[in-house]
Amino acid sequence: MTSRAFDCCILNSGNGAWAFDGLASQLSRSLAIPVKETPCDYNYVLFHDDPAHVRGTWFIPHRAIVNASDKRLLAGLFTQHHVPTPATHLVENPEDLASFLMSKNGTQWCLKYPLASGAFGHRLLTADAKIPPDWPRPIIVQEFIPLERPEVYRTYGANGGVFGWVARRFPAGSKSSPWVAHARGARYEAAGSLPPPAAEAAELALRASGLLDSFGCVDLLQRPTGEWVVLEVGTDGIFNHVDRELNDPHLEVEINRRIACSFWAKSSRQEFGA
Repeated sequence: MTSRAFDCCILNSGNGAWAFDGLASQLSRSLAIPVKETPCDYNYVLFHDDPAHVRGTWFIPHRAIVNASDKRLLAGLFTQHHVPTPATHLVENPEDLASFLMSKNGTQWCLKYPLASGAFGHRLLTADAKIPPDWPRPIIVQEFIPLERPEVYRTYGANGGVFGWVARRFPAGSKSSPWVAHARGARYEAAGSLPPPAAEAAELALRASGLLDSFGCVDLLQRPTGEWVVLEVGTDGIFNHVDRELNDPHLEVEINRRIACSFWAKSSRQEFGA
């Protein structure tokens, strides 16, 4: 990048900026750049009321942020790029869904709300399932993979590579759920070394969604057969941000370091705060 890359910021402004204030402060320390309400030449965009008209370059591309926000878009991209996932289908209306469920007898299916995080709206499907009339179309239906102990694994991507490996599980003795979400009480814990097949699947998912060269995370689970499959990807900006509460201080610092390296990869300036 040219010297104008020094005109950069954490962009966080507008009605939804409050949801990103804590992360904005953390990124400002790590990247040694200010939080601003007006765009610069180079921006780590967290929130803006009119993102389509933010001038300058986005560190995490706008298109990639949109992709990560909509599970229907991800389904198409994952199919196109041969990312291993649970079987996933888009159906146009409740009538088609009923026919689909009848034709796929023997497999458990779940309905996923396409525009939310934390497993909001997810539910197991039965043949007589009722879909709310305002449910976003097309309807996304995914194979539900039952596990003896519900758990989801997460890895991260930045600057062209994947790193880190944590598991999300419900603490022993707590109420469990098929939806292993932080917002539902699941907690992160270190999971050892990142298995190569999981790393390969995660890299495919991040590349397909447009996040591999900036920053994102990938949620995966392991089938009882041993195959690793991708559930979804996540990133920072506009709609959501990646969890940093991992109960693993080393990985939390490593995420900051990798983001800083990724952010400055195209600049002669190398910065890492804390």
